[in-house]
Amino acid sequence: MYQYTDFDQQFIQARAAQYRDQLTRNLAGKLADDEFRPLRLQNGWYVQRYAPMLRVAVPYGELNSAQLRVLSQIARDYDTPSAELLARAQSTQDKIGGIDAPKLTVNYGHFTTRQNVQFNWIPLDKSADVMELLASVNLHGIQTSGNCIRNITSDERAGIAVDEEVDPRPYAEVLRQWSTLHPEFAYLPRKFKIAITGSNEDRAAIAWHDVGLRVLRNDDGEVGFQVLVGGGMGRTPITGTVIREFLPWNQIINYLEAVVRVYNGWGRRDNIYKARIKILVKAEGQRYFDEVEAEYERILESGAHHTIPQTELDRVTACFVSPPVDVVSDEAQEKAEQALLAQARADKEFTRWLQQNVTSHQNPGLRVVTLSFKRLGQAPGDATADQLGIAADLADQFSAGEVRVNHDQNLVLPWVRIDQLAELYQAARAAGFARANVHLLTDMIACPGGDYCALANARSLPIAAAITERYQDLDELFDLGEIDLHISGCINSCGHHHSGHIGILGVDKDGQEWYQVTLGGSDGSFLSGPSKAGKVVGPSFAAAEVVDVVEAILDVYRDKRESAETFARTLNRVGIDDFKAAANAARNTTARAA
Repeated sequence: MYQYTDFDQQFIQARAAQYRDQLTRNLAGKLADDEFRPLRLQNGWYVQRYAPMLRVAVPYGELNSAQLRVLSQIARDYDTPSAELLARAQSTQDKIGGIDAPKLTVNYGHFTTRQNVQFNWIPLDKSADVMELLASVNLHGIQTSGNCIRNITSDERAGIAVDEEVDPRPYAEVLRQWSTLHPEFAYLPRKFKIAITGSNEDRAAIAWHDVGLRVLRNDDGEVGFQVLVGGGMGRTPITGTVIREFLPWNQIINYLEAVVRVYNGWGRRDNIYKARIKILVKAEGQRYFDEVEAEYERILESGAHHTIPQTELDRVTACFVSPPVDVVSDEAQEKAEQALLAQARADKEFTRWLQQNVTSHQNPGLRVVTLSFKRLGQAPGDATADQLGIAADLADQFSAGEVRVNHDQNLVLPWVRIDQLAELYQAARAAGFARANVHLLTDMIACPGGDYCALANARSLPIAAAITERYQDLDELFDLGEIDLHISGCINSCGHHHSGHIGILGVDKDGQEWYQVTLGGSDGSFLSGPSKAGKVVGPSFAAAEVVDVVEAILDVYRDKRESAETFARTLNRVGIDDFKAAANAARNTTARAA
């Protein structure tokens, strides 16, 4: 993974010291709240429903075990509200439609769909202490909020994926260094998100970002970028449009400056709901594309361009050091594979874990293993302080001290020796990380929703808990096969409901929590097909109806599927009408039963 330099360390520590000065002046009344607000936001500090929320950046998803242990320490020592605050918050958590509200949890971190980590209960007067603790291991919250270029995300298998054409991480790091505290782009019309992949399969959902980048090779073997612009979810879900099929790699900063500069000048600041670049691209179309190309030419002609020298790419690439994994010999590898097959024949759960949670690696003696953080009684993506510490221990023991945060709110061990898989399975199982549900229905994506977020219209976690409880039978989950279920608590779409095969959106109707269901969305992965937004199946459903609606939809899939056809393929072949009819019939059945 990336080895931070002395400059990186000094930069982050200076930022933490700057933030402490700002906080001290704010608490002393010398810096007004209105003046302090944009400063704390650009360091990742929100004020949410009950308490401040910190979002920590994890550039392109990579974490080492030392960083995980600091996150564990923050969860244990700082993510703790007063007893009075917790009691007051818990008292607001009423049942919704007969579904019990999950107990509000403390002392944990939450993995997001954009490879960040969030904490929900840190008192603001302790925030500078936390920033300094993060800085001690080269972590921070810089630009995880505010109208700026946010944390750049990537494929969790970057640098190790068997389908990878080019490792995207050095380019992601170059862009991170370019975009961090960029003075021209500190106050854009709206937040701006970039995702990058170098693989044939899109595991970074690049089409759903303001800018999506695919690094690839052309027919001559030259490295460059396919550039997509104008993707995003929210009130108006739009997938990105290809603006350049192939841009030489060394021009990526110049071209992105043109993309963002035109947006900065043309983007709407009079309406927050129309301020994202997707609205500009949709409204202006070719006119916007032409202006980007013209601005790109002006940048190149100005002499003030930022064409990346080969020496700079080499410098950054050299910072990505593969760990010294002692890979077994070919003979020992064959022996390990035979032992795994023998154990799999005798242990059905182990077989399923190998099938769902383990995947191939560029090095045939290694495997990539997903630790599932989706389990009964815990919100999707949540990790307690103890679990974060255990994950750090597993990383040290089995993955050269490295983990990756993925788009699906799980952790990935990228450097596991094949002869250690059985031992890792036992350790992960003891920790509760070996549930063989990766990519299955209960491996759902969900935002914190109205339980924590001040922007949410409805709670997403009770719905996630109810669906998880209904579908605990692994035999049934494996029969249903791979299904993406995504839940958002509001139209801001932090749970990426638009891209779910089944999407659930919380809405407010006359002060009550209701839920809209969509079908047929895609994040662009092989499982899902080309990126697209799901279609609404009908008017919103009461909370008590949602699980029955999901079950009715899945019953139609069971009835209509052919052979080993996945849910997504059956839906694409059959169309939405039968599923929609079943969903609405379930609404009526539930209403009569009530």
